[in-house]
Amino acid sequence: MRSIWNGAISFGLVTIPVKLYAATEEKDVSFHQVHAADGGRVRIRRVCSIDGEEVSYSDIAKGYELPSGEVVILTNEDFADLPLASSRIIDVLQFVPLEQVDPIYFARSYYLEPDEPATKAYKLLCEALERSGRVGLVKIALRQRESLAMLRVLGGVLVLEMMLWPDEIRKAAFESLDQKAELRPQELEMASTLIDALAGDFEPELYTDAYREALKSLIDAKVEGRELIAPPAAEERGVVVDLMAALEKSVEAARRQRAGNGNGTGARKPAAKRPARRKSA
Repeated sequence: MRSIWNGAISFGLVTIPVKLYAATEEKDVSFHQVHAADGGRVRIRRVCSIDGEEVSYSDIAKGYELPSGEVVILTNEDFADLPLASSRIIDVLQFVPLEQVDPIYFARSYYLEPDEPATKAYKLLCEALERSGRVGLVKIALRQRESLAMLRVLGGVLVLEMMLWPDEIRKAAFESLDQKAELRPQELEMASTLIDALAGDFEPELYTDAYREALKSLIDAKVEGRELIAPPAAEERGVVVDLMAALEKSVEAARRQRAGNGNGTGARKPAAKRPARRKSA
């Protein structure tokens, strides 16, 4: 992995030099926009909406549009004068209980690697965090933007969880939830039974992106000139009319699935189906 940022964790009088690495990567199949007739790449030109001329990248600035339609133009010099905290410091603000931080705040994860002279201080922070049961609430300036983040330990490695600011979280206000709904004890009991029937340990390796695998199979078939057998259509699910009956059937289906899996730890990865070969004439 290649580090994308070098800096230091600072808490109290302790400073730990670290390197930042992206902890995740997108696995989606990417496409280019092409001309359907000949496969030529479709390029996007930067054109000024006023004079219609193509604009070079060096002549592009950032513009903030006012409600009146007027545009305020900001240059790199304007951004350089802003009071941004040091771009090389992860400043620990507070240590808080992990359960108090809702996952809705999390945006992206990064690994932190210590510089060799700071390995002892790094491991000391990891051990102290794990013993405390808390996580570090920090501020970091990354890509000219000050962000809130969380510092936690995963497998002996410090992970920096980039977070959204509180005013970036939308309020969930739905009129439909204001309506009263009478929940019968039998329904609650059956819903709890369904949860128990589907309960298990978290084993992420058991789950795969079926759509991505099907898309790759389609591309491989196109490359090799083979026909691809379409997978069976997903079962249509309508609006639940009899909630109790639906819960009972769901419990039965979950129990059958657990019995089929053997140990009941969750859905197992289905065996991959090879696309059928085209019969030769």
